[in-house]
Amino acid sequence: MILKVFPLGPFEANCYIIGDEETKKGLIIDPSGKPDFILETIKELGLSIDLIILTHGHGDHFTGAYKVKDELGIPLYVHKEDVDLVEWETKELIPILKNMTLVKVDGCIKEGDIINIGNLKLEIIETPGHTMGGVCIKIGNKVFTGDSIFLRSIGRTDLGRASAELLISSLKEKILTLSEDTILYPGHGPSTTVKDEKELNPFLK
Repeated sequence: MILKVFPLGPFEANCYIIGDEETKKGLIIDPSGKPDFILETIKELGLSIDLIILTHGHGDHFTGAYKVKDELGIPLYVHKEDVDLVEWETKELIPILKNMTLVKVDGCIKEGDIINIGNLKLEIIETPGHTMGGVCIKIGNKVFTGDSIFLRSIGRTDLGRASAELLISSLKEKILTLSEDTILYPGHGPSTTVKDEKELNPFLK
């Protein structure tokens, strides 16, 4: 698997560019800023990007989506519970970010969805709590968690429609039950593992 991570935008949200080494098919998870940089990186990697997936609808995770989406002519997916949030956050960001345009959601993802990108199999895991439409994307032994879980922490639950109880139960039931060697790639900061978060994350005791 080709995997590149770049902390982009004012909040340094992690943008993940992922590709299948054999077919050169790929996807972007959370294009969080610097669309020209993202497009150039894709070109350098020789990838053909099929889609964009947002882990949730907060604006710091998709400020690069408008141009990347338009330039590549690809769809953008998010959970249905966060479609309205994407629209609202976009309208809030347009006056602030030069050249940003409305980000259109093209399709919705849900628990158990399987998406094939080349030889990569993506599985959608719903982990609501930080937002009601928060998801993780599992590819093999790697899980891209957005703002659901971080190294020794979890996502904020004091913004809009959020629930600490729901987030913690989501993580305990769906993420911490995965193989302990599963690598977690969060929306901010460095990667971690299921084993380490089970043992060391104070919010999940």
